[in-house]
Amino acid sequence: MGGPTSIAVPAPEGANSVAYQQEVQALKASLGNRTQEQTEAVKYWASGGVLRWNEIARKLVIKYNVAPAANADGTFPAFDPTNPFTNPPFAARVYALMSVAQYDALVTAWHYKHQYGRMAPKKTDPTLATLVPDTDLPAYPSEDAVIASASVQVLKFLFPRDSVYLNTLAEQHRNSRLWAGANVPSDLMAGNAVGKAVAVQVIAYAKTDKMGAARDPNNTYVAPEYTSPSWKSLEVPARPPMLPLYGKVTTWFDRVALEATLPGPPPKIGTAEFTNALQEVRRISDNRTREQWRIADFWADGAGTTTPPGHWNIIAENLIRKNNLNELRAARVMALLNRTVMDAGICCWSTKYQYYIPRPSQMDPEIKTSTGLPNFPSYTSGHATFSGSAAVVLGYLFPSEASTLSAWAEEAAMSRLYGGIHYRFDNDAGLACGKGVGRVAVDWAKNDGAPQ
Repeated sequence: MGGPTSIAVPAPEGANSVAYQQEVQALKASLGNRTQEQTEAVKYWASGGVLRWNEIARKLVIKYNVAPAANADGTFPAFDPTNPFTNPPFAARVYALMSVAQYDALVTAWHYKHQYGRMAPKKTDPTLATLVPDTDLPAYPSEDAVIASASVQVLKFLFPRDSVYLNTLAEQHRNSRLWAGANVPSDLMAGNAVGKAVAVQVIAYAKTDKMGAARDPNNTYVAPEYTSPSWKSLEVPARPPMLPLYGKVTTWFDRVALEATLPGPPPKIGTAEFTNALQEVRRISDNRTREQWRIADFWADGAGTTTPPGHWNIIAENLIRKNNLNELRAARVMALLNRTVMDAGICCWSTKYQYYIPRPSQMDPEIKTSTGLPNFPSYTSGHATFSGSAAVVLGYLFPSEASTLSAWAEEAAMSRLYGGIHYRFDNDAGLACGKGVGRVAVDWAKNDGAPQ
């Protein structure tokens, strides 16, 4: 949100000061009483705070990824911010907001770490029985406290019913640094303040990003008349379309550049191009191979999952661990990825509700889908758009993996044709748009000041 100096962090007590020496000795004394449970907590969090909190966010998305049931009269309940439906666009926003908070807070922490240069307690007392490797990274403010505080505040804002659970995790994360002998309390206090201050900025941004209107609470959305018949909900009772105004949510990257990636119109119903595309879906539905079933299932990411943005979040986590990135670099990967994927979703939803194209199974009820039917228009494919954008950004950050990531994005797009969910033109246009969004993000990243 703001630059690293927008948050003031007071200078710590010097390493030779009486106050700091007392902290170190108190820490040393406490390590003799370390329990097995505390030791296990140290191991858990030491594997990477950025990634652990991304795992926690994904678990919350899974927990809430269930569409609200209909009322007895066939209507549907109003949106409850304490009990959100973490559909793919909502989930993309969860991952983006938390990742931005993590990265901005760590950038601030790194600034003050190197400004003040106070090292870890073990540098003062080499006899400390620490549980984590020695490091030359200054300890004040603690990066773990920064990550825990920034993450927990954003997640509590998004999932208020889980505040107690989240507070418990954050407290354990911070304390794990004491139990490890890696930080003294003043390191943690400073880190906690930085993370909280950045989270306040991110939450203020989230309150004004137009997501509150994406569900169209005032019923202002009017379906276009691009083609006939247009999309309709096939659920019983018919459910209102998912987030019809999500395409108007504030983007992370330049809106004009992003809108230049939007695809043109799809083929109209009744044209040969549309008829051929529909017939292709039917042929696959009638003769779906085991391999097509496997691909459709692998990329389905429907209800009760991390969603397609979460699937790519996991892919990014695996690349971060494979390349042994530190917390700051890991946070940059996640922040760049998740902002890009959210913007891809915004572009996709803008297109969906511009053309209102019916799903293949609406046009041909004999088409058997291999997964649940999403409750929004067909063109373009969200899976394809999310995946195209993610593959481009991750390919930029991990160039040796670029060809593999691109192939995965192609497979993710095709999975929706194999599943009977989308026409091929949905996938092709979505993939192209997603790649365009990814290139916008990469152009921004090339000038963000971070070493590549």
